[in-house]
Amino acid sequence: MVEIPPVPYRPDPAGGCPHADNARLLARGAVAPVVLPGGVEGMAVLGHEALREFLQHPGVAKDARHFTQLREGRVPAGWPLLTFATVRGMTTADGTDHRRLRGLVSRAFTPRRVEELRPRIEVLTETLLDDLERAAAADGDGVADLRRHFALPLPLGVIGELLGVEAEFRDKLHHLTNQVVATDIGPDEAVAANRELVGVLAAVAAARAEHPGDDLTSALIAARDEDGDRLGQEELIGTLVLMIIAGHETTLNLITNAVRALCGHRDQLELVRRGDASWADVVEETLRWDAPVSYFPFRYPVRDLTVDGTVIPAGTPVLAGYSAAGRDPAAHGADADRFDVTRPGRPDAVRHLSLGHGAHYCLGAPLARLEATVALQRLFDRFPALDLAVPEGRLARQASFVGNSVRALPVRPRPRPRG
Repeated sequence: MVEIPPVPYRPDPAGGCPHADNARLLARGAVAPVVLPGGVEGMAVLGHEALREFLQHPGVAKDARHFTQLREGRVPAGWPLLTFATVRGMTTADGTDHRRLRGLVSRAFTPRRVEELRPRIEVLTETLLDDLERAAAADGDGVADLRRHFALPLPLGVIGELLGVEAEFRDKLHHLTNQVVATDIGPDEAVAANRELVGVLAAVAAARAEHPGDDLTSALIAARDEDGDRLGQEELIGTLVLMIIAGHETTLNLITNAVRALCGHRDQLELVRRGDASWADVVEETLRWDAPVSYFPFRYPVRDLTVDGTVIPAGTPVLAGYSAAGRDPAAHGADADRFDVTRPGRPDAVRHLSLGHGAHYCLGAPLARLEATVALQRLFDRFPALDLAVPEGRLARQASFVGNSVRALPVRPRPRPRG
């Protein structure tokens, strides 16, 4: 009998909820062939154990010089995923280069430094909750977009302050980074967005060079100027691109998805209110159940690599299927689709892979967890009856198969009675 190869999966460039497709693909195996926009052939690793193995495998690289189709000129101009492959920074570096770049920014994200940010995060959270309440009061139906008024400006404000990005640049940077992670964008738009993003961040860097402050951008510029071998100008801008995107898009989706999950599972919210689970449990279960990043580009085997019985040829661009791994029944049980904040931890202590694994584990994970925990606790303390203003099924999804969330989250924030 001749074995018929599986039909490659084509992720929808317009995004959409990934979970039904993930379940179908996982039923066939932990690794799946994919066809990306522009006809670029790749693979996705979907199963929890397979992805864990792949993310830490020494024969897997991040540097795009290993990307065969790109090296041979077979990737179309204006490819919407090109920035993920070619930006110069931690997420596209290997070995000593990766350790050098990571070392330059890691001091800003130590547990101690992150905990020092807690008071500022709490103050900003309360201010944004005021804004959310005012926005709802100004609406005839008492509805406000929680994503716009709360989930976005919190992480964007925090990472903006960390990087020394003036407030006037932040909305523009969010708009541009949103286009960078979009997968339904046309070639001309993709090129223009990347060019403008680099221009804005170059202006931010120039301002910090002229007026240095106690921020990460100023520290990176000092490292560049003191020793050009430690950080080149292209790496500086690339690092800022990555920090802006990773520093707010992931947390934005995490907060949004957690609120959606709790509004759809009031029994789980009640468990937290009774003290039978913590807000940290909510954050971890959201990361597993509805990962803020669905398919993250890219990694490349440096030689033919067999993962869970499937050969991934050398130089293939591989997506990390975080949203699929989070609901893998082989790892999380037959009820993997159920949102359960009391779900027991796995014996290996790796509850999920949604913030990465191995050398490229998310540097900002402690900050994302702190922001989300504070945000959710303060939100539901202030608005205990908060609920979605439209059914979950009517929420428009992000135009991306990279990010995993909705475009807007209309809610009715009902404050706790006074007195």
